[in-house]
Amino acid sequence: EKDVYDKRCRVCDLGYLREAYELPDGKIGWRCSSEPVDDYVKKGGTVEETVGRKCLCNSLMANINMGQVRKDGVELPLVTSGTDLAPILKLTSTEKPHYTAGDVLDYMLG
Repeated sequence: EKDVYDKRCRVCDLGYLREAYELPDGKIGWRCSSEPVDDYVKKGGTVEETVGRKCLCNSLMANINMGQVRKDGVELPLVTSGTDLAPILKLTSTEKPHYTAGDVLDYMLG
């Protein structure tokens, strides 16, 4: 949800899904498009690669009740649709591009 995403501090402090890149001296560095934008760009990434990114490592750990405790609260879990995207087409439309957990429950129980 956009308001939840907008309130979340950009951080990549677990680094399970980082990508390797080559440093000027030939060594390997690590970056994540969910880390602070300035940090990612300093490591050779582009601003465009950071748009809409959220740290999956932290969210997925929160999914198994291991969310990191931060000064502004506990990391929230991530709700996903899995691999079956077809039901999403039934939950959304041009007029209603977003759906809620309640919409999903209604669809599943309906």
